[in-house]
Amino acid sequence: MATKTDTKEKVNLKDLTKTELQEFCDDLGLQSFRSDQIFQWLYQKGVHSFEEMTNLSKDLRNQLAEVAKVPTIEHVRQQESKDGTIKFLFKLQGEEEHKVESVLIPDFYDDGAANRLTVCVSSQVGCVFGCSFCATGKMGFFRSLTHGEIVDQVQYIDELCEKKFGKGITNIVYMGMGEPLHNYSAIVNSASIITDELSINLSPKRITVSTVGLTKQIKQLADERQPFNLAISLHAANDEKRDEIMPINNSMNLEKLEEAVKYYYGKLHRPITYEYLLFDEFNDTPEDARQLADIVQWVPSKVNIIMYNDVAGVALKGAREDRLDAFMQELVKRDITATVRRSRGDDIDAGCGQLAIKDGQEKGKTIRKN
Repeated sequence: MATKTDTKEKVNLKDLTKTELQEFCDDLGLQSFRSDQIFQWLYQKGVHSFEEMTNLSKDLRNQLAEVAKVPTIEHVRQQESKDGTIKFLFKLQGEEEHKVESVLIPDFYDDGAANRLTVCVSSQVGCVFGCSFCATGKMGFFRSLTHGEIVDQVQYIDELCEKKFGKGITNIVYMGMGEPLHNYSAIVNSASIITDELSINLSPKRITVSTVGLTKQIKQLADERQPFNLAISLHAANDEKRDEIMPINNSMNLEKLEEAVKYYYGKLHRPITYEYLLFDEFNDTPEDARQLADIVQWVPSKVNIIMYNDVAGVALKGAREDRLDAFMQELVKRDITATVRRSRGDDIDAGCGQLAIKDGQEKGKTIRKN
């Protein structure tokens, strides 16, 4: 960590963890409580300059401004779906070419009041893993976000929720652009900040991190006893079909995933959620359902069946209702806990698998062969 104040480059405080911020303040000779004050200004009050930190003396604010900075991502635009889903486009600080999308998915009580306010947050610009059904995967990978850039998305949407709905966000899912566990440290650090009582103070039980199945990182979550929930993007219940749509399965197949899942549960005794996009006449047969049931029974788990939002240039299509019904009946026979997630925000390309930046951007790195 570069925190020396005698260098010309100003320290980005949003690149620091809470512990590193304390060390930075110690290097400046500040009283120990100052780091908590600064942390609270950054992440609970969401200020964008030292001048706004009004419980710090003017001299201290000037001192900080000489050696540090607090940049933020820039809100570019947003679109609202007919179902209330809102998609946000953010530009990363000082990088005209790098943008990410986030999604707010609101649920309402019968009287129209806001119930759950779920933020789907991005962790990378694009994605290297090249799943054939995913618009983000078609972009390729450009770079990972810092934990500060991830928290910025959440903060912006949390403030909007307070104004629009009279309450802050209730849930976060790391299921936006990118593979979260490919950006492991930033994910863990951002979740730690978001759950801090001097920040947004969201319960870890209301945070879910999704992965295509990075087995080493799944085990690392277990070893570190990370407190948030884990979801696995499965989308096919045998290696042959998974190989076809998810290149990661060629190196981390279902046997290796089973080992990692059992390791995770053995350490944490925490159930897992499997995400399963249902594709018409591809992974939606009764036999697919029976194979999925076998996987869900590796450890105590549940499955979210997701109705696929069609993506331009992708041959796979969402399953028809009669095939969904037959699929669910097979799961019920096996006593599998399964829910169906209906399409949200598909009219603004905000649904699962639809997030992508299309403004003439070149293709980034990918593990996909074709």
